[in-house]
Amino acid sequence: MDNRDNHRVRTADVSTDAAACAEIYAHYVRFTTASFEYEAPTAEQMSTRIAGALQSHEWLVSELNGRVDGFAYAGRWNPRPAYDWSCETSIYLRPGSEGQGAGAALYEALMERLRSRGFRLALARIALPNDRSVRFHENFGFAEVGVHHNLGFKSGEWIDVLHTELQLAPPTSQPPPIRPSARVS
Repeated sequence: MDNRDNHRVRTADVSTDAAACAEIYAHYVRFTTASFEYEAPTAEQMSTRIAGALQSHEWLVSELNGRVDGFAYAGRWNPRPAYDWSCETSIYLRPGSEGQGAGAALYEALMERLRSRGFRLALARIALPNDRSVRFHENFGFAEVGVHHNLGFKSGEWIDVLHTELQLAPPTSQPPPIRPSARVS
């Protein structure tokens, strides 16, 4: 467990955190272009997503006063085996929780866990415009790699997507084994 500014960051629990994660994520699906999904997943579907992430990567939640106020996770960048040391990260905060430390606490813990597990590169995609997310990722050391223009269509518009990367550890002559997640549910 990690703490920052009164936020408790912990590994997500498949059975007890899925509903809160689904509720938070639904806002981004329904009202923003931060997610390219058109329909918000149910709590049951979110539970399946959490379980999958915990089997191979990480899924963390942040709590403030006993309430989940955000989550961050990592998953496969690409299913081909040469990409096994790279992962894609995502973070979502309960609307109104921005700027209160949950995001920083989640990403600090997530990056540390990914490093300790042997991952070498974290990638993040950001639908543009989203200056807050761009600054957030820059503050964690993510560097811009490029922009795919008109990559997705949502809410009646074509959306550009910024690709960013963070070197979690320097490359080596032989990659380390990826250690399993601390908790598999």
